[in-house]
Amino acid sequence: MALTPRVLLVDDNAALVDNLRETLEDEGYQVAAAGTVAQAAKAAAAGFDVALVDLHLPDGDGSMLTEQLRRDHPDAAIVMLTGNATVETAAAAVRAGAFAYLVKPASTPDLLLTLEQALRQVRLQAEKRELSRRAAVAEKLAAVGTMTAGLSHEIRNPLNAASLQLAVLERRVRRLQPPEQQPLLEPLKLVRDEIARLEHLLQDFLQFARPRELSLSALSLPPLVGAVADLLAGEAERRGIRLEREVPEGLPLVHGEDERLRQVLMNLALNALEATPRGGTVRLLAMSRADDVWIAVEDSGAGIDPAVRQRIFEPFFSTKATGSGLGLPIVHAIVSQHGGVIGVESSPMGGARFWFTLPRVR
Repeated sequence: MALTPRVLLVDDNAALVDNLRETLEDEGYQVAAAGTVAQAAKAAAAGFDVALVDLHLPDGDGSMLTEQLRRDHPDAAIVMLTGNATVETAAAAVRAGAFAYLVKPASTPDLLLTLEQALRQVRLQAEKRELSRRAAVAEKLAAVGTMTAGLSHEIRNPLNAASLQLAVLERRVRRLQPPEQQPLLEPLKLVRDEIARLEHLLQDFLQFARPRELSLSALSLPPLVGAVADLLAGEAERRGIRLEREVPEGLPLVHGEDERLRQVLMNLALNALEATPRGGTVRLLAMSRADDVWIAVEDSGAGIDPAVRQRIFEPFFSTKATGSGLGLPIVHAIVSQHGGVIGVESSPMGGARFWFTLPRVR
């Protein structure tokens, strides 16, 4: 659900629409309006949390539109409006899957109460889905972690033996005459680089399988975010990307480990830079909330397909051609160790926004 609740208002009475729009926007809602079924279908594509739908529209029936909106946007709630309340219209609203049924002109308190109740249901459904998703991810992480610990041990022994024998071979090659060394040293360097890459992957596996205990302290986020931004400034410039930060100095302290949180921010920011075309923008954000601090990395890239978002934190799942597929699962594990929550959504800049929360120091 969006930070600002989104209402889709579907009614062909222009005066009523203007009045309702002004009332709802004064209450902090983001309002999109449509006067026909066709306009409503187009406006709904941008997303909404609650729709107020008139029963009678110039080019169709409101109950049929409600059924269509429910199919296309199952996470949203629909409130039907009518100026002619009958048993039949109420039954039609129920059959269409409407959350509630209001008679026009509805009083402002009744309208706002109904909207808040509908939003509460939308939030509860979203929380239920998120809890289910987190439980599924946690179960997979635990299972894969156990498997990875065993595999890493089995891989490390032959890898160490290969490194040792390669070092012995390289010493013997260097005893040869210089003209004879060069043709042999080049393939040896390639093998050494590949072993180093496998060592790096193995470290990812071990970190994922056996995360070490955190050394928590009270941390100030602005210096931490600033350090990460400074480290990546050269990379952003090389790629022709603007690297921005919006981190107020007055943020409360958080419980965290500096090294681990730098790893989280570096991973997310590097992913954002890779996903952003030349001339685009990557932004680091942070803001204080009631019980925690919210941190985000967003970009102006192509974004992430909604179907991919559901699997983005799964171990070994990756949209990249190379890599272990453990970068984001490790980030997920670190944030969870800190007692925070991590997620991904669309960025206002058109790309992706990865966000996470950290408990604030009381």
